[in-house]
Amino acid sequence: MYKHLLVPIDGTPLAARTVEQAVAYAGAGGARITFVHVRADLGARGEGALLHALSPATFAEAAAGNARAIVAKAESAARAAGVACDAQVLTGDRPHEAILQAAHDAGCDLVFMASHGKRGLKGALLGSVTRKLLDAATLPVLVAAVESNLAPASDEQRALALLRDEHRSLAAVLHALLAQVDLPAPDPALLRALVFYIDQFPERLHHPKEDAYLFAALRRRTRAHDALLDALHAQHEDGAALFAQMRRLLEAGERSGFAQAVRDFAQAQWQHMRDEEQLVLPAASLHLQAEDWREMAAAFAAHGDPRFGAGESFDQLAARLLEMAGHAGMTSERTTG
Repeated sequence: MYKHLLVPIDGTPLAARTVEQAVAYAGAGGARITFVHVRADLGARGEGALLHALSPATFAEAAAGNARAIVAKAESAARAAGVACDAQVLTGDRPHEAILQAAHDAGCDLVFMASHGKRGLKGALLGSVTRKLLDAATLPVLVAAVESNLAPASDEQRALALLRDEHRSLAAVLHALLAQVDLPAPDPALLRALVFYIDQFPERLHHPKEDAYLFAALRRRTRAHDALLDALHAQHEDGAALFAQMRRLLEAGERSGFAQAVRDFAQAQWQHMRDEEQLVLPAASLHLQAEDWREMAAAFAAHGDPRFGAGESFDQLAARLLEMAGHAGMTSERTTG
């Protein structure tokens, strides 16, 4: 069995599904994963050089993109499954070469990546990064058969993907918060911003909608899981109490107490998300009907609509916070040739 997978990722739904498959494959074989995201070298292009000259701050933001959020969500998926992982953000305009070099440098024995549809390997990959990588690879490459980015997803698939993606965002923000409280001198403004995100999104929006749509729909279809749903609803209430304590200690400037409160809250949230993904979602797939999934997909898709005063969505805010936090050194970055 392979023991160290190199998994290239971008920010598309296809990559999110590839991450889930790679994590399951690694977990079954006791392997570890190195995730790699290759972003374009904005500074190597004429328009990028001009932007850098005119507005260095704008250039830095554009060059960073949402790379850290992409790898942070992938890392969160692996951690949730108990799979050891790390991640790299690379900058370069020849992604297939960067991916293969990263695999060599990390000592990986398999590249795990996706095709782009079901039309057959040759036709699907011709001219793609995957095809170029296959032509140049000197180590095994496993091409996972996943749906195309353009393939229509069912309401169930959309709802489950949205739920898992929100879990990954929360887990990534929690890891960034934990990294900050462990620093000798954490950034007070960043701490407040991370806590603000947790308050505004998972506490006020995500968890209430789980109660109102996922839990309620499952209760309507079967009574077999009432005890589990009661326990998860209680976890929502307990989480709200833990969060209130965490925020109070932050506002009071009690650094040691706040750090412990963050650890307690994070552990409770990770366990809650594991319970939902390992117990509730399979039960929902078994019992819910088409109209339940349609209602749930619409409700959770609306999470992209809430906006802050600056016109920033929750997903954009999470990406910006993760970029600011910098993962406290959890993710390496370099520019490839």
